[in-house]
Amino acid sequence: MPLIVLWDIDHTLIDNAGVSKEIYASAFKALAGHPPAHPARTDGRTDRLIISDMFADHHLPVPAWDLAEAALEQAGTCHEQELKARGRVLPGVRSVLKEAYEDPAIVSSVLTGNIAANALVKLRPFGLDRYLDLAVGAYGADSDRRADLVVMARERIGRAYPWADRASTIVVGDTPRDVEAALTAGAQVIAVASGVHSAELLHAAGATVVLNDLRELRGHLHAI
Repeated sequence: MPLIVLWDIDHTLIDNAGVSKEIYASAFKALAGHPPAHPARTDGRTDRLIISDMFADHHLPVPAWDLAEAALEQAGTCHEQELKARGRVLPGVRSVLKEAYEDPAIVSSVLTGNIAANALVKLRPFGLDRYLDLAVGAYGADSDRRADLVVMARERIGRAYPWADRASTIVVGDTPRDVEAALTAGAQVIAVASGVHSAELLHAAGATVVLNDLRELRGHLHAI
């Protein structure tokens, strides 16, 4: 059976070791002229919403998105080597991404709150980008709402892979927002308790399949 598999990045594929928060802080400073008083609230949000929330939390006008996206991209570029030094690929990720990449019945891409440029910044240092068709993924610049990203990814995949209109869609992520997005968009969800959210919380959010890490997924994508 054909499948579309959409992977979250932070805390699902990689541990960014706090570098992600540093990227947001750097982008905020470039836009606001001073560092943030407190870190960005991420937790499965899209970059559009994260930046908007940061400025609202500081009682500042939200900058135009084109300026915010440029600041995020610049901050991401400046932090790529730091991410490579401090971050790591999570257990089971490389093998299950390779498995999906080599399966002709699977389109494997990303559904991430990061803008596209910073998704690449987070995948490239670990060589994970080679296993994903990033051109058909959905990103934090696409919408404030994560559920919208599922629809957008399906549309892009449908144009690039005509056979994928018969495919089931699986969203793999580590937050309740990933679960909510998948269920709202009518997709299946595989939740992974590899971030800050417990298996119990992910079940409570509506996930019926919750794994401890992606080693448990190898060989089971079609079965799930």
